[in-house]
Amino acid sequence: MNNLTEFEKYVIEQKGTERPFSGEYVDHDAQGVYCCKKCLAPLYKSEHKFNAHCGWPAFDDEIAGAVKRTPDADGRRVEITCHQCGGHLGHVFEGEMLTDKNIRHCVNSVSMVFKPVDELNQVASQTRTQKATFGAGCFWCVEAIFAQLNGVLSVQSGYCGGDASDANYDAVCSGKTAHAEVVHITFDPNIINYETLLTVLFESHDPTTLNQQGNDKGPQYRSVIFTHNSQQVDAANTFIEYLTAQRIWPNPIVTQITAFDAFYAAESYHDEYFAKHGEQPYCQLVVKPKFDKVMAKFADKRK
Repeated sequence: MNNLTEFEKYVIEQKGTERPFSGEYVDHDAQGVYCCKKCLAPLYKSEHKFNAHCGWPAFDDEIAGAVKRTPDADGRRVEITCHQCGGHLGHVFEGEMLTDKNIRHCVNSVSMVFKPVDELNQVASQTRTQKATFGAGCFWCVEAIFAQLNGVLSVQSGYCGGDASDANYDAVCSGKTAHAEVVHITFDPNIINYETLLTVLFESHDPTTLNQQGNDKGPQYRSVIFTHNSQQVDAANTFIEYLTAQRIWPNPIVTQITAFDAFYAAESYHDEYFAKHGEQPYCQLVVKPKFDKVMAKFADKRK
């Protein structure tokens, strides 16, 4: 979670409202994605935005599953909040006939942060590789699994979601940082696509246990997808919707979808930990059974 200023807390956590025409995104028209200021969950695409001349940013659509609606106690309006963290966004109105979709999400600028399209779609012109960043519990196990997949060029364990100042193993293990243990994957989309990586991700951990994988407990072990572009946002939301409809697990999926900001590589002794220390009790009791199960299921995807 991002640290908020007092005014941001007033709007996002105490359901306040910024003054009309005072927010930075009122007349904003750049191409990209608007994300939750508190948790960086993607909320709206730039093509959803329109000028309603109301004094606040207006959107006539949302990224699937990103926004939660709750009628106000007096029944006069419907509040919209970030589905992931519950942060207050504003209110939604229907029947105004301002666009063909006949809906207006009236959102406080201060509740959002904008990710421009050139930042979201950073793909080097000289390479065809792409990035994927996942959190699914202890990174030793997750790294070992993805490193075996054909088309995955590199997998690096590290930390994502917090500040550089506390991106180290001791601090992250305390559970007091905003970081998650993650794997940062470089892959060739011509060999393995992002949807296949998502399939492996959800096969390799339990996405229904909040801040926990087995006996590993704490926010650093949360289930999270850090998206690098708008296509990954759509793919992750669509995949979770599909899994939810299939009712594979008895409990709801709690996987976070968050816009990628920065990755901090873990200390070098974590590199290829399972491959180098497979005889250790944790690796034998926790990592190996999960590794063997996933590898058996995706035998045709192995290098």
